[in-house]
Amino acid sequence: MIDVSALARRDAFTRGLGIEFVEASLGRAVTRVTIEERHLNFNGVCHGGLTFTLADAAFGYACNSQGVVSGSIDAHIVYSVAVRLGEMLTATATEISRSSKASNYRIDVVRGDGKLVAAMTGTALISGKPVVVQQGSAPLQRL
Repeated sequence: MIDVSALARRDAFTRGLGIEFVEASLGRAVTRVTIEERHLNFNGVCHGGLTFTLADAAFGYACNSQGVVSGSIDAHIVYSVAVRLGEMLTATATEISRSSKASNYRIDVVRGDGKLVAAMTGTALISGKPVVVQQGSAPLQRL
């Protein structure tokens, strides 16, 4: 397994949204975010785009955890409850199948009380190229 936290440190987009990398193991990753004013939509609840991005970040870290550059080719999310200011969301991505060309994941997003907020499924294309883990802001290899 590679140092997934090094990939997360290079992910300026998620860091800019306040999304934290929590942990990873082979085929699994966890991210979290605490909902701030900037994350609210025009209805005063968490923007669905933030929930999607939180889940997508966990998905990305999980599918690259085995050291082979992988990228999403499909993702689908179902939202079940609204999220309010101050609540913490945690996304856990878990690999459910893997071949030499593709891998499939289930990503659950829960509130601090354990209530399921959203469920995502994702498929990643496996490039066969090694993930380059370097210090600093060096870009990932492209698919």
